Amino acid sequence: MPARSVGKGPQLLSGRGIVNKNGGTMTASPPSGSPPSPPLNGSRGRRGISVVGLAQPTDLKIRPTTAPVSAESPPTREAVLSLLLRHGEATAADLAGRLSVSVQAMRRHLRGLEEMGLLEASPTPEGPGRPSNRWRLTTAGHQRFPNGSEHFALGLLHSLAGAMPPDELRLLLNQQAVEKAGDYRRRIGNGSLAERLERLVELRRQEGFVAECQPDPEQGGAWVISEFHCSVIRIAEQFPMLCDQELALISHTFPDCRIERVHWRLEKGHSCGFRLSPAGAAP
Repeated sequence: MPARSVGKGPQLLSGRGIVNKNGGTMTASPPSGSPPSPPLNGSRGRRGISVVGLAQPTDLKIRPTTAPVSAESPPTREAVLSLLLRHGEATAADLAGRLSVSVQAMRRHLRGLEEMGLLEASPTPEGPGRPSNRWRLTTAGHQRFPNGSEHFALGLLHSLAGAMPPDELRLLLNQQAVEKAGDYRRRIGNGSLAERLERLVELRRQEGFVAECQPDPEQGGAWVISEFHCSVIRIAEQFPMLCDQELALISHTFPDCRIERVHWRLEKGHSCGFRLSPAGAAP
C-alpha cells in the first residue's frame, strides 16, 4: 500500500514509519550515506517481547533512567542475600520495596541468584490468585558469608573426640566457654543490660557472626539476641554440643540474667536466638 503524506496533528512511531492521528503513514529514509537498517518486524527481544521497528540514526543513545538503585548492579544482589539472611524468607515484592527497585527487576535478580545456586523458592498461598514465591538462601548462599577457620577446628575436634570420652569433651568445651566469657565481660565492661548487649553484639560481629539484639516483645524487661549467621555453623553441624557451649558462654557472660534458647537453626528456622531476662524479673 503506497504511503500517504503526513497530515497535521500528533504523530506516533510505528514499525512502518510515522503514523498521524488519522492513520496516515509515511516511511522515513536513513541519513545520506548510512547503510540501510535491517528489518525489525517480527524480531523478538528479551523474554519474548516484540521489539518495535523504528527507523533511527545509528548514533542514537538511550539515556539511563533516574532509578534510585540500579537493578543490574552487583551490590543489589549482595543486598538481597543479606536481607534474606536476616529475614529468612521474602517475596520479590518485599525485597523490591526494601531496595527501591521494580518488582520485575528484582525477579531477574532472584532468578540469577537461583541459577547460581544461592537461592531457592517455594510457592506460598497468600490470599486469592496465584501463590507467591518465597525466596530463601540455600546452603551455598549461607556459605557466601565468612565461616572462620573451620577446617582446623573440625580436625582438632575430631582428634579430641577420638581420644577422649564425650563427657570429657563437653567439660573441655565448657571450660573454654568460661574463659571466653571472662574475656567478654572485661571487654564489655559495666552498664545497663541493653548497653552490654550492644557491646556483645559488636564483638560477635567482629568474630564473623551476623547478630542483633532487641527487646523481647513477649516478655517485658527481657531481650533477645538473634544470630542469623554463625561463623562456626559447619562445625556445629558435626558437633552439636558446640551449641550447648554457646548457651553456656552467654550464661557466664551475663550471670545476672536467666538465659534460654528460643531458636535453634539446627532444629528449625533460619537463626539461633537467646532470651536474656534480668534475674529479678518474673519468669
